[in-house]
Amino acid sequence: MQIKEIQDEIVDEFSMFEDWMQRYEYIIELGKSLPIINEQFKTDDNIIKGCQSKVWVHGEQKDDNIVFTADSDAILTKGIIALLIRVYSNQKPEAILKANTNFIDEIGLKEHLSPTRANGLVSMIKQIKMYALAYNAKN
Repeated sequence: MQIKEIQDEIVDEFSMFEDWMQRYEYIIELGKSLPIINEQFKTDDNIIKGCQSKVWVHGEQKDDNIVFTADSDAILTKGIIALLIRVYSNQKPEAILKANTNFIDEIGLKEHLSPTRANGLVSMIKQIKMYALAYNAKN
Protein backbone atom coordinates (compact mmCIF):
# COMPACT_ATOMS: atom_id res chain seq x y z
CA MET A 1 0.00 0.00 0.00
CA GLN A 2 1.27 3.48 -0.84
CA ILE A 3 1.96 6.05 1.91
CA LYS A 4 -0.89 8.34 0.78
CA GLU A 5 -3.37 5.43 0.88
CA ILE A 6 -2.32 4.54 4.43
CA GLN A 7 -2.59 8.19 5.50
CA ASP A 8 -6.10 8.43 3.99
CA GLU A 9 -7.08 5.24 5.80
CA ILE A 10 -5.91 6.74 9.12
CA VAL A 11 -7.84 9.97 8.48
CA ASP A 12 -10.97 7.87 7.81
CA GLU A 13 -10.45 5.87 11.01
CA PHE A 14 -10.07 9.00 13.13
CA SER A 15 -13.17 10.58 11.60
CA MET A 16 -15.26 7.80 13.15
CA PHE A 17 -14.54 9.04 16.69
CA GLU A 18 -16.74 11.68 18.21
CA ASP A 19 -14.27 13.22 20.64
CA TRP A 20 -10.61 13.35 21.53
CA MET A 21 -10.86 10.99 24.47
CA GLN A 22 -11.89 8.23 22.04
CA ARG A 23 -9.03 9.20 19.71
CA TYR A 24 -6.52 9.08 22.56
CA GLU A 25 -7.80 5.62 23.50
CA TYR A 26 -7.41 4.52 19.88
CA ILE A 27 -3.85 5.86 19.73
CA ILE A 28 -3.03 3.96 22.95
CA GLU A 29 -4.50 0.78 21.41
CA LEU A 30 -2.31 1.28 18.33
CA GLY A 31 0.71 1.39 20.61
CA LYS A 32 -0.10 -2.10 21.87
CA SER A 33 0.29 -3.47 18.32
CA LEU A 34 3.63 -1.76 17.73
CA PRO A 35 6.35 -3.99 16.25
CA ILE A 36 8.68 -3.81 19.23
CA ILE A 37 12.29 -2.84 18.70
CA ASN A 38 14.90 -5.48 19.46
CA GLU A 39 16.57 -4.75 22.82
CA GLN A 40 19.96 -4.43 21.08
CA PHE A 41 18.65 -1.32 19.28
CA LYS A 42 17.51 0.44 22.47
CA THR A 43 20.63 2.57 22.44
CA ASP A 44 21.35 6.28 22.72
CA ASP A 45 21.91 6.34 18.95
CA ASN A 46 18.30 5.29 18.35
CA ILE A 47 16.67 7.49 20.98
CA ILE A 48 14.62 10.41 19.68
CA LYS A 49 15.99 13.73 20.89
CA GLY A 50 13.38 16.31 21.84
CA CYS A 51 10.78 13.89 23.27
CA GLN A 52 9.65 14.19 26.87
CA SER A 53 9.41 10.39 27.03
CA LYS A 54 11.95 7.88 25.83
CA VAL A 55 11.33 6.77 22.25
CA TRP A 56 13.61 4.49 20.30
CA VAL A 57 13.31 4.09 16.53
CA HIS A 58 15.33 1.71 14.40
CA GLY A 59 15.14 1.34 10.65
CA GLU A 60 16.80 -1.21 8.44
CA GLN A 61 16.67 -1.80 4.76
CA LYS A 62 15.00 -4.99 3.55
CA ASP A 63 15.06 -5.34 -0.21
CA ASP A 64 14.29 -1.81 -1.42
CA ASN A 65 12.18 -0.79 1.57
CA ILE A 66 12.91 0.48 5.06
CA VAL A 67 11.36 -1.48 7.93
CA PHE A 68 10.98 0.42 11.19
CA THR A 69 10.60 -0.87 14.72
CA ALA A 70 10.21 1.26 17.84
CA ASP A 71 9.33 1.41 21.49
CA SER A 72 8.54 4.03 24.11
CA ASP A 73 8.24 4.15 27.86
CA ALA A 74 4.97 6.15 27.62
CA ILE A 75 1.71 4.65 26.34
CA LEU A 76 0.53 7.68 24.34
CA THR A 77 3.93 8.18 22.73
CA LYS A 78 4.05 4.48 21.90
CA GLY A 79 0.76 4.93 20.04
CA ILE A 80 2.03 7.99 18.17
CA ILE A 81 5.17 6.21 16.95
CA ALA A 82 3.01 3.18 16.05
CA LEU A 83 0.94 5.48 13.83
CA LEU A 84 4.07 6.80 12.11
CA ILE A 85 5.51 3.32 11.64
CA ARG A 86 2.25 2.17 10.10
CA VAL A 87 2.61 4.96 7.52
CA TYR A 88 6.35 4.82 6.79
CA SER A 89 7.49 1.23 7.43
CA ASN A 90 7.92 -1.08 4.43
CA GLN A 91 8.21 1.89 2.08
CA LYS A 92 10.96 2.93 -0.32
CA PRO A 93 13.31 5.66 0.99
CA GLU A 94 12.41 8.09 -1.81
CA ALA A 95 8.68 7.63 -1.09
CA ILE A 96 9.29 8.44 2.60
CA LEU A 97 11.26 11.55 1.68
CA LYS A 98 8.57 12.80 -0.72
CA ALA A 99 5.65 12.04 1.62
CA ASN A 100 3.90 14.91 3.33
CA THR A 101 2.60 14.78 6.87
CA ASN A 102 -0.74 16.53 6.26
CA PHE A 103 -2.62 13.56 7.70
CA ILE A 104 -1.37 14.57 11.18
CA ASP A 105 -3.09 17.95 10.83
CA GLU A 106 -6.16 16.35 9.24
CA ILE A 107 -6.73 14.12 12.27
CA GLY A 108 -5.97 17.07 14.57
CA LEU A 109 -3.20 15.27 16.41
CA LYS A 110 -0.66 18.07 16.75
CA GLU A 111 -3.19 20.55 18.17
CA HIS A 112 -4.28 18.02 20.82
CA LEU A 113 -0.78 17.33 22.11
CA SER A 114 1.13 19.27 24.72
CA PRO A 115 3.91 21.44 23.21
CA THR A 116 6.60 18.97 24.34
CA ARG A 117 4.71 15.99 22.83
CA ALA A 118 4.16 17.97 19.60
CA ASN A 119 7.94 18.65 19.47
CA GLY A 120 8.51 14.94 20.04
CA LEU A 121 6.21 14.11 17.14
CA VAL A 122 8.18 16.41 14.85
CA SER A 123 11.42 14.80 16.08
CA MET A 124 10.05 11.29 15.36
CA ILE A 125 9.16 12.27 11.79
CA LYS A 126 12.55 13.91 11.34
CA GLN A 127 14.32 10.72 12.50
CA ILE A 128 12.28 8.55 10.12
CA LYS A 129 13.14 10.92 7.25
CA MET A 130 16.84 10.81 8.27
CA TYR A 131 16.82 7.02 7.92
CA ALA A 132 15.23 7.42 4.49
CA LEU A 133 17.84 10.01 3.52
CA ALA A 134 20.70 7.77 4.64
CA TYR A 135 19.40 4.67 2.83
CA ASN A 136 18.54 6.71 -0.25
CA ALA A 137 22.11 8.10 -0.38
CA LYS A 138 23.54 4.60 0.14
CA ASN A 139 21.69 3.30 -2.92
